[in-house]
Amino acid sequence: MPRRTATMLASTLMLIALLCAGVLIPVPYAEMSPGPTVNTLGEHGGEPVLQIAGRKTYPTDGNLNMTTVRVTSADYRMNLVEAVYGWLAHDNKVVPHDTLYPDGKTEEQSTQENAEEFSQSQESAKVAALKELDVPVQSWVIVSTVVKGSPAEGRLHAGDVIKDVDGTAVKDPSDVAKLVTKHKPGEDVVFTIVPAKDQAAAEKENKPATRTQKITITTAASADIGEKRAIVGISAGTDHTFPFTIDIKLADVGGPSAGLMFALGIYDKLTPGSLTGGKFVAGTGTIDDDGKVGPIGGIEMKTVGARDKGAQYFLTPAANCASAAEDTPSGLTLVKVNTIDDALGALKDIRSGDTADLPKCTAG
Repeated sequence: MPRRTATMLASTLMLIALLCAGVLIPVPYAEMSPGPTVNTLGEHGGEPVLQIAGRKTYPTDGNLNMTTVRVTSADYRMNLVEAVYGWLAHDNKVVPHDTLYPDGKTEEQSTQENAEEFSQSQESAKVAALKELDVPVQSWVIVSTVVKGSPAEGRLHAGDVIKDVDGTAVKDPSDVAKLVTKHKPGEDVVFTIVPAKDQAAAEKENKPATRTQKITITTAASADIGEKRAIVGISAGTDHTFPFTIDIKLADVGGPSAGLMFALGIYDKLTPGSLTGGKFVAGTGTIDDDGKVGPIGGIEMKTVGARDKGAQYFLTPAANCASAAEDTPSGLTLVKVNTIDDALGALKDIRSGDTADLPKCTAG
């Protein structure tokens, strides 16, 4: 065989071997890409996204789109060829697998966590919108989750209302941890609760729950490095009773980042006139009960997805502004917001066409 032919054959075989290796060798990366975007003022899957009963609502127009990010699953193992393609693709982003799924989190655990965050974001969106409208909302601290194998397992249950800890009234979820950690590991802590089933029955009858129980739990030591804290193995959250029904119908979406856009959609439906003036506005951001907007992940993917659907303006959490502005899609204006009040002020300018003074995001 001539030397030239042998060299070409060897090079071809080497290239094939490298390609095969690239396809077969897994790499510790995951991929993010633009996901669906849904108008909170419109329909999804054949039914309105926001459904309000028991209160007068008003016609809306334009778009207040929430945005999403697609990610590879926790169990998916990207190969080298896919990783390189993802790095080269402008609208995709390849990140270390642990960035999306830290501590070896499984697909099932991630899905459950995202569902819980999505549910909480809906509750906070309702509260923030109604507070903005001066509509009273009843709130109380509840047991959100109970850690399996913890001292609280079997003693406290998700949905139990926490009235006090050691006789000190609880007004905020953070109060629970503060009161528990006043103890040393191994000491007893006393919870006064309304059992979840009693609270649910009282809500159904539109009456306050009156039956309480005292539950004594022996604290355990935290798994922290260094000084150990007393823990009982629960996370506390907030539950609410609303004066009328607000349902958010949106399946197959998780995480907390749609909170701001849900709150704005609710506000728009409960007030005369149009928040957008017929404009196409998209956005993202977590929201708390007081209307503060928090940062989210995947901002670059969300702005691309919004612009691809026709968005003209994108409401951007202030903490995400610099990152988003580094590669703003053509024709999209990024508007910086810290609170729901900021967003409502920006929408007023957008619908009036007076956008010169909009607080726009800048790089760096």
